[in-house]
Amino acid sequence: MSRDKADTLLLLTACALVLLPQYGNAPMWTLASCAILLLWRGWITFRGNRMPPRWLLLPIAVLTMVAVYVNFKTLFGHQAGVAMLMLLLALKLLEMHARRDLFVAVFLAYFLLLTNFFNSQSMGAALMTLATLTVLLTAQLSFQYTGAIPSFGKRLKLALFIVALALPLTVVQFILFPRIQGPLWSMPGDGVVGRTGLSDSMSPGNIAKLAQSEEVAFRVRFLDPAPTQDKLYWRGVVLNAFDGRTWTRASTQDRQPQQLQTRGQPIRHEITLEPHARRWLFALEQPAQAPTLSDNAATITADGQLLSSQPINDRLRYRVASYIDFSLLSQAPTADNGRWRLLPSGFNPQTQAFAHRLRRQYPDDAQLAAAVLRFFHDEKFSYTLEPPLLGRDAVDDFLFTTHAGFCEHFAGAFTVLMRAAGIPARVVTGYQGGEINPVDGYMTIRQSDAHAWSEIWLADRGWVRIDPTAAVAPNRVHLNLSQTVASPALGGLVNLNAIVGRGSWLHTIRFRWDAVTNAWNQWVLNYTPDRQRGLIESFGFGDVNWRTLTILLMAVGMATLAVIAWPLLRHRRKPDPLRAVYARFCLLMAKRGLARAPHEGPRTYLQRIEQSGETLPAAKKLAAARFLTCYEAVQYGTFSAAPISTNLAQLKSLLIPCR
Repeated sequence: MSRDKADTLLLLTACALVLLPQYGNAPMWTLASCAILLLWRGWITFRGNRMPPRWLLLPIAVLTMVAVYVNFKTLFGHQAGVAMLMLLLALKLLEMHARRDLFVAVFLAYFLLLTNFFNSQSMGAALMTLATLTVLLTAQLSFQYTGAIPSFGKRLKLALFIVALALPLTVVQFILFPRIQGPLWSMPGDGVVGRTGLSDSMSPGNIAKLAQSEEVAFRVRFLDPAPTQDKLYWRGVVLNAFDGRTWTRASTQDRQPQQLQTRGQPIRHEITLEPHARRWLFALEQPAQAPTLSDNAATITADGQLLSSQPINDRLRYRVASYIDFSLLSQAPTADNGRWRLLPSGFNPQTQAFAHRLRRQYPDDAQLAAAVLRFFHDEKFSYTLEPPLLGRDAVDDFLFTTHAGFCEHFAGAFTVLMRAAGIPARVVTGYQGGEINPVDGYMTIRQSDAHAWSEIWLADRGWVRIDPTAAVAPNRVHLNLSQTVASPALGGLVNLNAIVGRGSWLHTIRFRWDAVTNAWNQWVLNYTPDRQRGLIESFGFGDVNWRTLTILLMAVGMATLAVIAWPLLRHRRKPDPLRAVYARFCLLMAKRGLARAPHEGPRTYLQRIEQSGETLPAAKKLAAARFLTCYEAVQYGTFSAAPISTNLAQLKSLLIPCR
């Protein structure tokens, strides 16, 4: 394969790697168009065909831009801009007629490579970017050689060396460059993009779908001993309105302030919350007070929900102290008592009748709640991620027909029964459980830990948490979900956790990777201005401001550059002092109209000088002859008894008459 073909294919490979991370983020038609254009360019390279004419490329370019506008309703903004850059890069590869076009494509690929961080700033994305950068730099170096080209391995090694030289200064800039509040890689409006997580409503099946996701919801570092698994209830959204099928959070709030009676010592823990574009925060139930957030005030509502003033669009870390033994509200909610008993009319008549029978049989509220839990247990309800579909009277169908459901089915049905029996009740959604990583000690709570439970009002105890799921599947509370139900990934026939095993090497690798990912999130992605200020102050700098950071950045940056450059300068090839004197002689002769040709040696050059006629005076010719004769003997002679310093001094003295 010719050099031009090999270099072009290497560039196409680099461009394909640049476009690859956009899979799943850019529209599929954009990726398909780019793939077709790249394959077209590769076919032209292999066959040695001519590039397509501009009259053909211009309509294609216009058509793709129109498609971008139709898809995004604009040509501006993050997503539309990235889509246009992708298409322009692919089209530019079909329009390279000069060396300038080649470098336009290369630098366009560099710019597009940066846009991948709009989609992900994970450690895997960073490693992929470094690998792509190395391949792209190798392709750029390949086009720089004009003569013999080194092997691909040597060019790749040189590209890796260049990247390695840049890494120390990159680290210095990351640590000392003045930080801005919020992530560096974001655009206005990014936070409103939908993300996986709990919503402000609950209907049969939505938590079951969420529970099949292994995406991380938040991580916890316990500052005190962690409670047992069955005590790990991470309170989230309180739902108090029911329309017959869906539970939602009513806009009205409790009129009475929250009253929390606690027993025992609080458990301090630090939460690193992933962005979810909502206002709710999570904490171990029940936090004593709202955490302190930077530029985002947090409050605890009267129903015990932890809320921030702004949506959580960036990764957030905060500390909170919670009590696991508590009573919520010591006085009856008389003003809002009716709201906690409301049910829509005309729905679930069997459930209503069943609740009335239970009320006549159990006048005491606590005994009635216990009877409903025994009903769930004795009637052999099943706990499944794939419950059957329910009709208009969803609670009736679940309680008296299907007998199969997930946590939202049990929590919703239990709350409806309590309200139908005249007991104030509500649904709480959040997470239950978590998994401690033995590598770094962090507990990971995933979307698969999403859970729903109930709270009822008892006159002598206030709001009491009751988890109906525990009456049917107690392992769900004492163990993780993956150890309780079969995974639908394999048709629901087997349990993936049973295959992998907690002590297997696959499980160990997963823990180690999670620990590395968590460290990346904590120390890189969560490197906030406060953390930067704290780090600089730990080195003895008092008032850390922009001026201090700028001075430190320049000083440490220059020192880093000096450390990097010193070995390179130390081992560079030193110029030959004899050749330097010879170059000065050639410059003098060139000024007199006798420039040396590139192919001429000292002897041939001397012969031309001697035959130059009156161009050079006789005295100058004699001086030139003495200089060139001495230079030839010193530079090309097989042996010289005098040291080089003596020969150099002699040449310099012979150069003087030549001026």
